[in-house]
Amino acid sequence: MSEPLHLPILPLRNVVLFPGVSAPIAAGRPGTLKAIEASLKRPDHLIFALTQRQDVENVTPEGLFTTGTVAALGPVQRGVGGARLLLQGKQRGVAMRIVEHDGMLEAVVVPASELAPIDPKDPTYLALVRELHERSLELGKKLGLNEEVVEQVLNEAGDPGKMADLVAGYIDIPVPERQQLLETLSVEDRVRRVLVHVQRQIGFLEAQEDIKSKVQAELGDRQREMFLRQQLRTIQKELGESDEGPDSEEFKELKAKLDALEVSEEVRKEIDREWSRLTRLSRESMESQVLRNYLEFVAEIPWSKRSEDHLDVAEAASILDEDHYALTDVKDRILEFLAVRQLLARREKEQAKPAEGGDAAAPKEGPQETPKEAPKEAPKKGAFDGPPHKGKILLFVGPPGVGKTSIAKSIARAMGRKYVRISLGGARDEADVRGHRRTYVGAMPGRILQGMRQAGTKNPVFLLDEVDKLGVSFQGDPAAALLEVLDPAQNDSFTDHYLNLPFDLSEVLFIATANFLQGIPAPLLDRLEMVEFSGYTEREKLAIARHYLVPRQLVENGLEPGQLTITDGAISAIVTGYTRESGVRQLEREIGKLSRKVARRIAAGETAAMTVEADDVRPVLGRQRIHPERKFREDQTGLATGMYYTPAGGDIMFVEATLMRGKGEVLLTGQLGDVMKESARAAWTYARSHAATLGIDETSFERDLHIHVPAGAIPKDGPSAGVTMATAVVSALSRRAVRHDLAMTGEITLSGRVLPIGGVKEKVLGAARAGITAIVLPKENEPDLEDLPADVRETTEIHLVSGLDEVLAVALRGASLEEGHLRFADAARAQAGLQTPQ
Repeated sequence: MSEPLHLPILPLRNVVLFPGVSAPIAAGRPGTLKAIEASLKRPDHLIFALTQRQDVENVTPEGLFTTGTVAALGPVQRGVGGARLLLQGKQRGVAMRIVEHDGMLEAVVVPASELAPIDPKDPTYLALVRELHERSLELGKKLGLNEEVVEQVLNEAGDPGKMADLVAGYIDIPVPERQQLLETLSVEDRVRRVLVHVQRQIGFLEAQEDIKSKVQAELGDRQREMFLRQQLRTIQKELGESDEGPDSEEFKELKAKLDALEVSEEVRKEIDREWSRLTRLSRESMESQVLRNYLEFVAEIPWSKRSEDHLDVAEAASILDEDHYALTDVKDRILEFLAVRQLLARREKEQAKPAEGGDAAAPKEGPQETPKEAPKEAPKKGAFDGPPHKGKILLFVGPPGVGKTSIAKSIARAMGRKYVRISLGGARDEADVRGHRRTYVGAMPGRILQGMRQAGTKNPVFLLDEVDKLGVSFQGDPAAALLEVLDPAQNDSFTDHYLNLPFDLSEVLFIATANFLQGIPAPLLDRLEMVEFSGYTEREKLAIARHYLVPRQLVENGLEPGQLTITDGAISAIVTGYTRESGVRQLEREIGKLSRKVARRIAAGETAAMTVEADDVRPVLGRQRIHPERKFREDQTGLATGMYYTPAGGDIMFVEATLMRGKGEVLLTGQLGDVMKESARAAWTYARSHAATLGIDETSFERDLHIHVPAGAIPKDGPSAGVTMATAVVSALSRRAVRHDLAMTGEITLSGRVLPIGGVKEKVLGAARAGITAIVLPKENEPDLEDLPADVRETTEIHLVSGLDEVLAVALRGASLEEGHLRFADAARAQAGLQTPQ
């Protein structure tokens, strides 16, 4: 077949015929049937088999590949609507021209010659052919074919190209890749490509076999386990020792717990439904284990059990004072809550007295009405019929270490309630609060209901610690889930995803703690009653250390009360030189460190007892690690003292201002934030607009002004440094000294008004620690002075101002306020002093 042939075309759908391969074909399209009839009329019965590019019914020349196989027709079986025949591939061919004639397609076919390898005896080529032979035998074995038959067929192929075509015709590969193999004329390339497909098929079969063996092994183990368990159940049943099923002791105990629950009709109906499902399930089924765990959880949570409140207000006050020093606002709030509960209980008791008297039950004289049918007995008081006393939801806000968490435990002890604490810091999943739905594998109830189960009563003191540190992720917002928990109007029917039943949380006393209000979403904050915790003064820390911290550390370090005595001076030295905090955590750690060092000396026999004075602190604890700011020893020009507040407490800071040669620009340094920079520019503008009143020469504004806030490595921002910056600027421009014993805080405007700020107590306490004796505060902050300790108010000179002129009258030496105007005692000398050499 070296010359072109004119052959009818047999279009194939999803089939590629290779030379040397026989394939059964079903034909039914009119054009295909005509092509078969035309082929049968030829003496050689040849036909050209071409694969369609797409699986369509109507075939066009453009819809066929051009490379196909010249095939011979075998026996043809005609039937209704079609025919079945056997094709025997003979040789590759390329259609040079395809035309449609007499309702069928015909082609001019040129035989395609194979490209033999350059060196048929090349070792690499021979190894490739041998590898294909062996891998084909392996594939046939994995497919369950007779190994001898497969080897015989491969050997009969003889030529490597024919062997490749034979293997390609019987392995399972996609039609496009089959067509590529048919179009590959290079024998070596075709052998290599077929080998890749054979290896891939072997790997697929091995993976399938491995999966099948693992599944069979697992099923075998389960069947064996089920068989043994069935035998065990039969033996136990014969011995009367069955421990499973509705008649087992465990099931009876669980059923008794469920029946004893005092729940609403809705909850009882759901419990009975789930119990009915459990009794019908096999113990080995996973659903049975999930359902049993669920019912055990239902039986363990407190639906109706309550703690009896201790309503003695005096006793509660004594307990709170015993555990915590100061914190008056918090203690007052709790005692108010107890007082209300006490009055409500007393009123209920008085209302119940007439119903218990004998006279109330006596029959009346005269005609009596026919008695009506007695009402049915009311259900017992349970989760759905509790007392009208709703739980409260408090929010303790304050810096770390001031006792927010520990006082919650004291509140529970004072009220006689159970105490539960969960930490919400870092929680990012809504399921932490609401739990997972039981459809998930490993589902668990939320931490709220887990805490209720831990408490064992439905009215515990429930602490939600670090509520301002909740996170948000794609798994939901836990803060949003807390909205229902902490809403008194909704939490009487809180629904956990795992429990999926309404549970009453209205009698729980929820207490949330936070360090910053900014971290709490506004809708959640709106549901909380806020109680602020402020930092302790040095005097309060001294009292806390003397009454609480030192005795506790003596016990923890194995010391007797007489073996270590720490004087008040030593404690004060530790507070000022080794701690920088609003609370007392670091103070307790330092006292513990000192106690351990003393315990070591006593254990070594160096001393029997030790009294630590202030001078002994440094030899024991080492060099001083905290260097707090102290007030300057003398007045200085361009240096004003301000106050600031951090979570560690309040402190003072200095604002420095100086003039230098320049172009009238303002230079700001000290890592100042945008708000502080704006305050500095506002102070500069105020000074320029009031230069005459302030005794400032206009030529001073032609020089550059440099404002610096020390501790340059620490970022600073906030509006409360406005008055401090303004004072420093006016002092530098007017060359008047600022009082060194005075600190100030407040926001300023361009017109010189002083606006209120926050953190007054912490700022004033920090200033007092630094030795400041006079304070300037905005007048609108006057109510905040009530929060200051009495000793601080008595020893500190406090000036309340509403304008910047009042601030300067107090802060600048030689300045005063007369009839609402700022006056300087040495105005003439001040003006002369402004003429400084350039």
